Amino acid sequence: QVQLVESGGGLVQPGGSLRLSCAASGNIFSINVMGWYRQSSGLERELVAGISSGGSTNYGDSVKGRFTISRDNAKNTVYLQMNSLKPEDTAVYYCNAEGVTTPTRPYFGMDYWGKGTLVTVSS
Repeated sequence: QVQLVESGGGLVQPGGSLRLSCAASGNIFSINVMGWYRQSSGLERELVAGISSGGSTNYGDSVKGRFTISRDNAKNTVYLQMNSLKPEDTAVYYCNAEGVTTPTRPYFGMDYWGKGTLVTVSS
């Protein structure tokens, strides 16, 4: 069974930095895309950043230039470095793994979500 576990959330002052990590565990062959989404109270979940197995990245407009996504394929882990944080970045951040292949599902992989980690930006 595949599980995603996020870590690194917490309280930070405006202008500060945080680094989120998400490790995928289980008998995994490969993961196509790993990414981060976030959801603030009363709003829909939105894409923060994504990264393919080959290293191609994309970012939500509101975080471009401030956040950096990276990935360690050998560890099935994705990271999100968040700099110049703003109060509007406050949200629960969810890790996503798309196209996960396993011994029981070697083709047409499944998608998985972590349980989320809370990031609060406040003075």
